[in-house]
Amino acid sequence: MYVKLILRNARRSVKDYLIYIVTMTLCIMLFYAFLSISSRYYQPDIGAEYDMTMLSDGMLAAICAVTLLLLFLIKYVNRYMLIRRQKEFAVSAVIGMEPKTIGWLFFAETLVMGAVSLILGIALGALSSQFISAMLLTSYGQPYQLSWMLFPDTVLLTVCFFSISLLVVGLFNVRTIRKIKIVDMLYADRQNESPAGKSRHMYVVCILYGILVLFRTFSGISQLYWYYDARLPLPARIMYWGNIAAPALFLLSGIVWLFCRKKWSFEHYLSAAAVLALINTAFAACVPTIQEMYYLAANDGTLRLYLMYLLFDIIFFVCCMIYLASNLLRVWKERHMEYKYKSCNLFFFGQIISKLNTTTKTMTLICLTLVLSAVLFVAAPALTGWALGYLDARALYDVQISTTYNNVYDEANLPRDNYELVTDFLNENKIAVAYDCTYNLYLPRHDDFHNRIKLDFPIAAISLSDYNAIREMLGYAPVNLDEGEYTTHWRKVAAQEDIRSFLNSHGTVSTDAGSFALAQNAAYTEPIGEMVYNRYTDVLYLFPDAACEHFLPVMRNRFIMTEETISYDDAKTLEQIFLEKYPEEPDEMTGVQYYFRMSTLQINSAKADNFILQTGMTYAAIVLMVICLTILSLQQLSEAPQYKYRFGVLDKLGADQKEIQSLILKQLAVWFGLPITAAIFVSAIIAFCFLKAIHAQITAYIGWNTLALQIGTIFCILFLLLACYFISTWMMFLHSIAKQT
Repeated sequence: MYVKLILRNARRSVKDYLIYIVTMTLCIMLFYAFLSISSRYYQPDIGAEYDMTMLSDGMLAAICAVTLLLLFLIKYVNRYMLIRRQKEFAVSAVIGMEPKTIGWLFFAETLVMGAVSLILGIALGALSSQFISAMLLTSYGQPYQLSWMLFPDTVLLTVCFFSISLLVVGLFNVRTIRKIKIVDMLYADRQNESPAGKSRHMYVVCILYGILVLFRTFSGISQLYWYYDARLPLPARIMYWGNIAAPALFLLSGIVWLFCRKKWSFEHYLSAAAVLALINTAFAACVPTIQEMYYLAANDGTLRLYLMYLLFDIIFFVCCMIYLASNLLRVWKERHMEYKYKSCNLFFFGQIISKLNTTTKTMTLICLTLVLSAVLFVAAPALTGWALGYLDARALYDVQISTTYNNVYDEANLPRDNYELVTDFLNENKIAVAYDCTYNLYLPRHDDFHNRIKLDFPIAAISLSDYNAIREMLGYAPVNLDEGEYTTHWRKVAAQEDIRSFLNSHGTVSTDAGSFALAQNAAYTEPIGEMVYNRYTDVLYLFPDAACEHFLPVMRNRFIMTEETISYDDAKTLEQIFLEKYPEEPDEMTGVQYYFRMSTLQINSAKADNFILQTGMTYAAIVLMVICLTILSLQQLSEAPQYKYRFGVLDKLGADQKEIQSLILKQLAVWFGLPITAAIFVSAIIAFCFLKAIHAQITAYIGWNTLALQIGTIFCILFLLLACYFISTWMMFLHSIAKQT
């Protein structure tokens, strides 16, 4: 009997909560697809130079951590299911069924729905895992082949994870049902959240933001004390004073409201606070721009601090706007009487305003979660593209050995070794060498040896013959210098403005071998690795060999190119042998610090980390967006029964079906549009600041067109996902209302 009852209720629940089942199926599918890469049964042919251990372990940890967010979704949906079914539970209790039995029956129903989602999700996950596998093999430069199979360990982990989640939430539901009174169950669908005027969450937000603004005021005073100068341009002076006055004015408004709160409502104060938050936003946003424009004294910590202020200013403004949305709509309605009484707008405004008063906290949280999701989507291709582009610039050689002299204070301890143990290892393992270059990096002026100021390190120099040997290894044409000339080589991330400024101010260079004039070909920018530059510099001097004989050699490097790629096992062995004799930590006796890099290990580590980062951020962004869209959808579908009577009355008053359908469409557009529009506004500002902060890396390693295409493709997919949720919700809402109208 109980089994039949459970199955009957489960079938009825499928129709009412189809979006929940679809969402759970989607999440399980993504969980299985992404996690299949970590299966011990998954052994793709990626070559002997790669190792899957690091990748599989990292994927397992990242995906499981992100999937914990789904516990919130499961709990949230079950809460709405409880509210929806409480009348039915009350009837069952009235006819004599014990609350304990009712709770266990509901628990069994949720398990049945979860089992359906698991079966569908794992089946679709096996299909989707082909795309993840294709992404992986493409990132490792290997051809892709279809391989249809279920991985037992991944299936077991998926079933265990979601089963335990459903079990935990289900037990809490049983406990909740046993405590609810029958009369409360009967009127559960008429209970709403606390009215906006009585909600406490916005008071807490104001207090926290006020504390932040207080710290910001002191920060502005500190900046004024250390960096302000009356001779600064007017915009800079306004920036310094504005970042004190605007936060102080916000604090003053809060103090005034505390004394006048009986005459000045909280909504009125919040309106003023939102305007002041916008002013704070403007002053915080102008800090990096004006500092860059006028070359003001500041450090990276200050810029990051004001970017954080900017972020919280925007978040606070959005919280205020969502909280005040019903008030703003009410004011607009009263000032535009021609729209108020047009068609069914009066009914529409009443519906929207009454519900906005009870959902401000939920809408705000959804908005902020969507912001996080959008930022993850934007940051993922930017960061991974940067990482891969930088990998191409630093992993140019099969073996790279370099040194630094930062901790060397005696010239006698400067490195002079040729690192013959590497040669011995390559010979013993019959690894043929195509190119081998051991060279020195020099200081053109001997007096610069003791200059250890972090941001004023001397520029290193290389002899022309060694430089041309490196260029030959990489397939570049050789460089020529006339007597008495020098030229430069720059990192790929160096800005063209910085290069031009440097060259204009260094027409001649004074060295221990005399003065040298800048050659006609003054700058080369082909990637030659990251180990040829001195610390904290982006440029390398090129001098004739005869001149370098008078310079002080401070670093001893060696680059090797092998005829075939070194296997992963050989690379790990050679690295261990080298580090036993040449530690990366500064030697206690000499102070020399060695760096040993092999392209096999660099590429293996970078691609594994990059793939974990990309898939982890993408998976987290999708999960967060699915959670938000599911909540928005379920809110409307769960409340559809409450609107049946209202729309039925509207139908009896003469409204045709097209007007009712249009009214429902506008109502859903408000519920979906308000948090999504606010999220787009906030995430656009954050994305702009983020991309501007790394614009040099994007230009050097990714390219704006490539990044724009990747981001555009992602957001097209997200738009389709949003459209599917919105259309599905609208159709199911219409179906529910049509039963009564």
